[in-house]
This record gives sequence, C-alpha cells and structure tokens, in this order.
Amino acid sequence: MAGAGSLRRIWALVYRHLALYRRSWPRLLDFAYGPVLQLLIWGFTARFLAGHGGAFAGVAGLLIAGVLLWEAALASQLGFSVSFLEEIWSRNLGHLLVSPLRPWELIAALIVMSVLRLLAGMMPAILLAFLLYAFDIFALGPVVLLLYANLAMMGWWVALGVVAFILRHGAGAEGLVWTVMFGLTPLSAVFYPVSALPAGLRPFAWALPSAHVFEGLRAAMLGGGNGARDLAFAFGLNLAWLLAMALLFRRELNAARHGGALVSLGE
Repeated sequence: MAGAGSLRRIWALVYRHLALYRRSWPRLLDFAYGPVLQLLIWGFTARFLAGHGGAFAGVAGLLIAGVLLWEAALASQLGFSVSFLEEIWSRNLGHLLVSPLRPWELIAALIVMSVLRLLAGMMPAILLAFLLYAFDIFALGPVVLLLYANLAMMGWWVALGVVAFILRHGAGAEGLVWTVMFGLTPLSAVFYPVSALPAGLRPFAWALPSAHVFEGLRAAMLGGGNGARDLAFAFGLNLAWLLAMALLFRRELNAARHGGALVSLGE
C-alpha cells in the first residue's frame, strides 16, 4: 500500500500538471476538441442513416456509442503520453528521476492525469450526444462504466509502450503519441464485428481488449452475445498487456538512465 510520502509525491506531480492546465485555456480546449469533432462527424452520419429507417436506425445508435467509447481510449492514452512529454519538453524528466520520486509513482501520477483528461474530454461529447442526437450512453446501465474502465486501461498500457519507445529512440518517436491508437482502430472493431475482418487479422483483433469491449457493447445494445464474457476477456487482456508494458517501460527507463539519455531527450 502506498505510504503518505508516496501519495504526497504523486499529488505533487499531478498538481504540477493541473497548474499548467489552469493557466492555459488552449490546453483545456484540446481535451474536448477531438471527442466533440468525432461525435459531430459520426453523429450526423448516424442521423442520416436513421432517416432511412429499418436496420439503419439500430446502426445509427451503434455508431454514436462506438465514438463515445473509442474516444475515451484515445483520451486516456493521450492524457498519459502528453503528460510525460510535458516533462521532456520542459527538460524536467531528469530532475524528476533523480528526486525521491519512484518510477511507479511517476506512472501513478500519469494515470491520474489520464483519468482527469478522459473526464474533461468526454463529458462535453456525452452531453452533446444527448442534446443533439437524443442518445444517452448511460441508458445502457452500469455496464457502461465497465466498458469505459477497460478502454481507459487499454489507453494506459498503449501509452506505456509509446513512452518506452520514446525513451529508447528519442524525439523522433514522439509522433507515435498521436498516431498509434488510430493504427489500432481497424483491429478494435469499433463500428463492425470482428467477423467482418479478414480471417488473417482476426487473431490480432482478439488479442486487443478493445475488440472484446466493442463486441460487449454490441451485445448490450442488440443482444445475441455474451457481454459478461467479453468484458472478462477484455479485463484479463488489459492486465496482461499492462504488466508487459510496465516491464518494458522499466527496462527502457533503466537503459536511458545508464546511457545518459534522460538529459538529452527532446533535443
């Protein structure tokens, strides 16, 4: 269990980032920009489909729900990764890692910032979905919280992998922060079932928690599936990936320390 000293150090790092956001409204605007933009694009597409009636009406709801959930994974990953990049851009990472702050405390603080960014980014989109399209994601019940929790966890381990890559390859790898989750979108089966993928890609899709999450979403909205099993698989995969990425992060962090790369990151 974390002691009082650990909690103080985690809070100190979280407070540092909160102070940055408090003094920079463009940073706050950036939180909601992506989710709201994607909601508007897919929401109007859903409205167009719903206007044709029949099977299209059910598809329209799935599109909006898919956007609201997948953007949470993106927000979680960006909240973690960008907070880490802030330490590199300000040349503060080396100072942090020679302080009493432990690596797991750094990860914990980044996870807290990830959750805060997710909440700040998704609440406007969820509200707009209700106001513009009369779609209430929480009408699905408590299962929505489990869906969001699994996608938030996925964002953490993807971010840990990206951060480890940055520690190894430097500033040239920073672009992955904004692109890696988009590369996982086709395999995540956000808007279609895994069965729609080519047979050769399905094993890779099933290795991602997100594919199980969205299969669970479709089971909850349309029936005909085992949503509880899908969520259990997603949670198990998230734990396995999180452990693997945490070990990779520790290895790359130790290598960067011993090689003196911490002071040159971002140059």
